[in-house]
Amino acid sequence: MSFIKSILGSAAAVALTATAVLADPAIIFDLGGKFDKSFNEAAFKGAERWADETGGSFREVELQSEAQREQALRRFAEAGNNPIVMAGFAFADALSKVAPDYPDTKFAVIDVNWLDMPNVRGIGFNEHEGSYLVGMLAAQASKTGTVGFVGGMDIPLIRRFGCGYAQGVKAVNPNATVIANMTGTTPAAWNDPVKGSELTKAQISQGADVVFAAAGGTGVGVLQTAADEGILSIGVDSNQNYLHSGKVLTSMLKRVDIAVYEAFKSGNNLETGNFTGAVGYAMDEHNASLVTAGMQAKVEKALASITSGALSVHNYTDDETCPAVSF
Repeated sequence: MSFIKSILGSAAAVALTATAVLADPAIIFDLGGKFDKSFNEAAFKGAERWADETGGSFREVELQSEAQREQALRRFAEAGNNPIVMAGFAFADALSKVAPDYPDTKFAVIDVNWLDMPNVRGIGFNEHEGSYLVGMLAAQASKTGTVGFVGGMDIPLIRRFGCGYAQGVKAVNPNATVIANMTGTTPAAWNDPVKGSELTKAQISQGADVVFAAAGGTGVGVLQTAADEGILSIGVDSNQNYLHSGKVLTSMLKRVDIAVYEAFKSGNNLETGNFTGAVGYAMDEHNASLVTAGMQAKVEKALASITSGALSVHNYTDDETCPAVSF
């Protein structure tokens, strides 16, 4: 693996020269860190794949606070890194301030596809559609007719996950009960596995026997508790099936890794504008015994209908309503 350069969050750590890093892309991870086994780690894997294939190097930073977003962007831009990739919707405001000051630098931001700036590539995902698919699997696997959803920070993006999931559950079992809880209302909600565990236990006490976590690092606590308590869980963003083999029903894949890889590969020729990344669900040796051919066939039929436009999954962010579950 090629050498990965890193900077720290302190001002003293940025003794960089533009000539030394001119060709290097850079990535800024969101709160929760690059080893959250979920969203950030998917982004890191995309960067690693590019480095492994090309022999190139990239620069990176893991944020410790909200205040560092604009600071990190400006430091990388001043150092000549190009493109600069950001993992997370919360970079939108900082990027709106920084990008105009560096017109020759290309920026790519994950989970933001509403900015209209000449040097910015936005990549959004149809999370509600991927969540619908895993919701179908949850309903088919559930023996109690009650399933759960644990979200991270209570924001429209995560409600979109939960809403799509509930619709998928109800499509299979209209009488199913979906219990939905959010971890919190601040960025700390992305990295609180203890709270994730507590919410999972509370949902189990209400009869849930499958729980979907869309909560970043908090989800690690959800999956661990589900495994310990003998129920199934569903991972998110990255393929988390391996974390508890035979106990994770599937993972809702958000191909953040591909988005980062393609941005790095494009370099300064990065096409700007707003794009939609791929979503799906994970099947491998770790969950093969949990998902029957019949279960998967139903999901694949729904996927084909979504792709063709015959099936429309309600998008929470269109009108901030969800007919299938209350948050």
